[in-house]
Amino acid sequence: MDVARPPPSGHDRRVDATESVALLGPTNTGKTHQAVERMLEHASGMIGLPLRLLAREIYDRVSARLGEERVALVTGEEKRIPRRADYWICTTEAMPLTHEVDFLAVDEVQLAAHDERGHVFTDRLLHARGRKESWFLGAGTMRSALERLVPAARHKEMPRLSRLSFAGSTKLQRLPPRSAVVGFSVPELYALAERLRVLRGGAAVVLGALSPRARNAQVALFQSGEVDYLVATDAIGMGLNLDVAHVAFASLRKFDGRTARSLADTELAQIAGRAGRYLRDGSFGTLSPLTLPTESALRIEQHRFDAVRRVRYRNSALDFSSPAALLGALEVPPPFAFMASVPDAVDLLSLRTLLRDEEIARAARGPEALELLWLVCQIPDFRHILFEVHLALMREIFVALTRGPLSSDFLATHTKEFERVDGDVETIVARIARLRTWAFVVNRAGWAASPALWCERLAALEDRLSDALHEGLMARYVERRARTGRTQQRSERKPKLAPAEAEIDRAHPFAALEKLRARVRETAPEPELVSDLSALCDAPHEAFTLGPNGEISGQGQVLARLVRGATLTQPDVRLAPLEELGAGAERRLQRRLLAYARDTVTRLLEGFRALHRAERAPLRAIAYQLDSGLGSALAIELRSALAELEAEDHALLAQAGVRVGRVAVFAPNLLHRAALELRALLLRVFLPSLKFPELGRPTHEARLLSESAWLSVGYIVLGPRACRVDLVERAAQALAAGAPENEAFRSLSIARREVSRVSRALREASHLREREGVGIEL
Repeated sequence: MDVARPPPSGHDRRVDATESVALLGPTNTGKTHQAVERMLEHASGMIGLPLRLLAREIYDRVSARLGEERVALVTGEEKRIPRRADYWICTTEAMPLTHEVDFLAVDEVQLAAHDERGHVFTDRLLHARGRKESWFLGAGTMRSALERLVPAARHKEMPRLSRLSFAGSTKLQRLPPRSAVVGFSVPELYALAERLRVLRGGAAVVLGALSPRARNAQVALFQSGEVDYLVATDAIGMGLNLDVAHVAFASLRKFDGRTARSLADTELAQIAGRAGRYLRDGSFGTLSPLTLPTESALRIEQHRFDAVRRVRYRNSALDFSSPAALLGALEVPPPFAFMASVPDAVDLLSLRTLLRDEEIARAARGPEALELLWLVCQIPDFRHILFEVHLALMREIFVALTRGPLSSDFLATHTKEFERVDGDVETIVARIARLRTWAFVVNRAGWAASPALWCERLAALEDRLSDALHEGLMARYVERRARTGRTQQRSERKPKLAPAEAEIDRAHPFAALEKLRARVRETAPEPELVSDLSALCDAPHEAFTLGPNGEISGQGQVLARLVRGATLTQPDVRLAPLEELGAGAERRLQRRLLAYARDTVTRLLEGFRALHRAERAPLRAIAYQLDSGLGSALAIELRSALAELEAEDHALLAQAGVRVGRVAVFAPNLLHRAALELRALLLRVFLPSLKFPELGRPTHEARLLSESAWLSVGYIVLGPRACRVDLVERAAQALAAGAPENEAFRSLSIARREVSRVSRALREASHLREREGVGIEL
């Protein structure tokens, strides 16, 4: 939480100056997709999302597109922040608002009315802004509240892209394929999954308590068609992309942490809206004998709900001078009538209770210690246990932190249990929940003596537990025969005897061979390839190598190959046949290798990133052309931008390693052999029909490639020859100084009969630069 935010009664100049857009509408309108696309049109951006799982999904999508070196992921339990991130994908609570970006978005802003989390969303609506543009996404019910909270926002209504219809009540055994069954208690979900295993061969399970890795593996099981049914909590309601045709509610009541209550129609609509994707219609209903009131069904079908009339508010301008001052600041009444205080806030209750402890009260003297105590009180209770048990943990952590950052011995003692992967599904889920609490702790700045070590260690432990959980869910809720392909109806399945069990005629010529095969199957050790390849799904870039023909290898085998993508600088990846991997691991490995490929290109063009972020349009134009040409651009195509360059712009170009010559603009460091080989590989992938000559020579016959292709590998076409760009600039400089043609072109090794034609082409290009009035060469 930000502890030094201005009060809502006054907006700073940044809030007033930015352009704000309120993008409102029901589910499946493409709001989040549009916001992400708009963010990527800016040089930098940040988006706040309501769930860690959704943040990870968007991070995976953006990092697969741009590479991981430009994208940061920030949640309470996980931080992946590269050295120079341009785009920040965050949970709403974890948005680093002190980091300024051009574009900022907050998703699902109707959560401002949520009893527990609403004050965070209200604070973001009041204070979070991008330098140039800010988007607020949510349900249409937030329109009137947004008109008060963000009065300058331009409102845009988004219609649902497909129809959502009520299908009534259905028995579990008659559910159509591609259905999601939604319940609100873990025991209920497990029972539903078990029944679907018996009736239909299996189901994937998605809980809010799952880690992103386990959740992705379960969703991939469903998305790939290995199972046709999904059992989930309301965790699927917040924008997670699923190929669901029908949503069936197994219950209409949930325990919200204090009491069991009926779900509001807006909450049911948020979940039911997961049915149907893009232009494909969807349906929703209930599991028999449960029925949904007709009025509620009509409201959900027609997206007609009461407006949000009250949002939650808590003062974020806190005073840490004394415990009384802090409590007073936290209890400042809302400034407007349409705002309400946070009822029974757990963090505030924790603070009050701990301050009554004499030892804690003594340790919390002074602003810094008191602020630390308040931060400790905000540790989430992922375990959902008794308040007193969670309070005892917060007390222990605070006392330890008053002595300094948490030592490795302290953390090792409290996290040792996470090394175990044994136990049933419930045990592993509970273990992951406890691990999330400690992941939140070590991700807090300054709380751990060795933060990088412990973040990495807990992430690895969570991955191990997630894999064990996925395997446990598969073993418990998916029939083995359903795992090898799309689930069939039980009536269609015919049992098959294993070869070792089948009766073989001893007189048959292949009887001895079949017996030998059966014996080998019984005695052969289980292959370890699957687990090894699964580990690569989250491995660092150093675990992979890129071959000369575009093959990506890891652990001694080819995993994938670069193939043509949308642009020259965005190659795609095609996995090699890896039958040992399940669909879930295949999807994760595909995303991982795609991010590796995009980061490889990003590193090649790293020097131009500062130009892309420049305020001056001519510098951004030059950066775009250099990207398109993989480090080379013709001066004639940039003449208008070059004519507008000022002295400061030339200095920035020099810092970026860019040379402005008489004929071309290029990066000399991208003419070294390794860089040229990568440039040529990217061009071959994008244009596979091209036949490349051996690069590195000063000149080649121009007819072998097109002018744009030659430029992409650092050559400029001059008459009959394609000449290396740096040598062309050397020749142009020599000619401008009055050197004879033979002397000027000596480094290019051009035949005498071609010198005059090459010289004429070079003089025309150089003369054009001078005639356009472009500044002198750096």
